[in-house]
Amino acid sequence: MPQSPGLSEGQSIYEELLAVHTIMRRGAALTASATRRLAQGIPVGVKAPVNVQAIVRTARWQGEFVHHHHSSEDELFWPVLRRLFPGAVAALDELTAEHEKLDAELKSLSVAVDAVSREGAAASGGRNAGLAAESAERVHDLLTAHLDDEEPVLEDLFPLVPDADIRRLRAAIIAGAPRSGPELVLGLLHDPRPAPGLDIMMGNFPAPVRLLKPLLLRRYLARKSALGE
Repeated sequence: MPQSPGLSEGQSIYEELLAVHTIMRRGAALTASATRRLAQGIPVGVKAPVNVQAIVRTARWQGEFVHHHHSSEDELFWPVLRRLFPGAVAALDELTAEHEKLDAELKSLSVAVDAVSREGAAASGGRNAGLAAESAERVHDLLTAHLDDEEPVLEDLFPLVPDADIRRLRAAIIAGAPRSGPELVLGLLHDPRPAPGLDIMMGNFPAPVRLLKPLLLRRYLARKSALGE
């Protein structure tokens, strides 16, 4: 697997973690701003500022992406870290509790965007759009606070994990990663500036994704436009 020169496997995967966290932070902000626009409604005679189905697809992708990442941590990484670092168990348990709070809010957001999807353009300015906007904002705030809590813990622990464990865990995570929304993953890694760990992350993508990067970035910009950005 790709690794930055001079970095251990543990340091390298921490850089990858920062890249994934950047995707999640930017994705949560994108969903929150788009649902907020939808909740504000469309004045008479004004072209719709957002595409409802683009919002729905983006929110569903966000839920899948965040849930997979946190499940990978809880089921794969945390058991290894608990075994190696008994003194970190309490901190890891708190991070898992934060995952559970986020999962509950992501489910609320999913329910709201499903209702928005059923209403289509009629959702603009309506109750369900408002519920989706409120939930998306809570997801954004919970996620941001959680990542701020998590990064210092893992920055201390990951470099101390044996290389063999890191390689095994990385392979398991990549194998189970969701394949949806490659344009969002690539776009959010690059926009508005390259994310930390970008080069390592790009090296882990399948060759077709790397080859299709220009096309996927154009699709990302089209999605941003549909979201009113």
